[in-house]
Amino acid sequence: MTTTLRPEGPETPTADGGRTRRWRILANGRPVGALRTTAVPRSGQLWGRISELEVTEGRGRGRGTFGGLAAEEVLRNWGCTRVDVDVPESAPAARGLALTLGYTERARNMSKRLTVAPALPRGVVARPIGAEEFPAWLGQAERNHLRSLLDSGLSEQQARDKSRLEHQDLFPQGAESPGVVLRRLYADGEPEPLGSLWLDLHLRDLPDGEALAWVMTVEVAAAHRGRGHGRALMLIAERECLAAGVRNLGLNVFAHNAVAVRLYASLGYQTTNRLYGKHL
Repeated sequence: MTTTLRPEGPETPTADGGRTRRWRILANGRPVGALRTTAVPRSGQLWGRISELEVTEGRGRGRGTFGGLAAEEVLRNWGCTRVDVDVPESAPAARGLALTLGYTERARNMSKRLTVAPALPRGVVARPIGAEEFPAWLGQAERNHLRSLLDSGLSEQQARDKSRLEHQDLFPQGAESPGVVLRRLYADGEPEPLGSLWLDLHLRDLPDGEALAWVMTVEVAAAHRGRGHGRALMLIAERECLAAGVRNLGLNVFAHNAVAVRLYASLGYQTTNRLYGKHL
């Protein structure tokens, strides 16, 4: 039996200057599945993405494996240096396929439906990050994010490009940018912050039309870790969401950060997607 990959339609440009195309997986000329390849520009590099992979006939016969390998070859020919796949938690077979093809879990998305504003621990208080504090906070946030990206397996250049892209244009009005919540956590009466929170109150709309807020960063000062301050910052995020009328809160956590994964799970966050990647 001959399995091939053929275009389902024309290649089209993406809004960010990349390219994308949907493909059919054929077995002896008969459609048995489909997938999409996308190349995304990243500061002079191209990062690939495989999505919409489905096998509609003859599962368990290696057709998904063939489709994944063929998609990688397409992306390699497009000049991509790495490839990512985003796998729903509800698709264990797809997660198994990613591992079989040599992908490494880099990160996961977790989310929670909010109901009641939680109480904060005694002895701590949240304060806004003002205009004077904002530049120093932003510089530290970028440095911390860069370290996390390097730990997740990206090269230094890839990590710098990704960190720069994820922070640029996100604060058009600095600390007062619409939809942005910036808070620092303090012990009562103490001048030095214990940690900080960056929250986006409306990252996107969910399929039901409700807003999804997103925890962009939670940082606890090194000298104060292991004392429950990360939990307190997450509770602040939930309180801010509910005060703004938002009842869905999500976050991204790097797979290597087992401590953070356990913290979010203990607060009731559930994994929705896992991001896998590999170098081409």
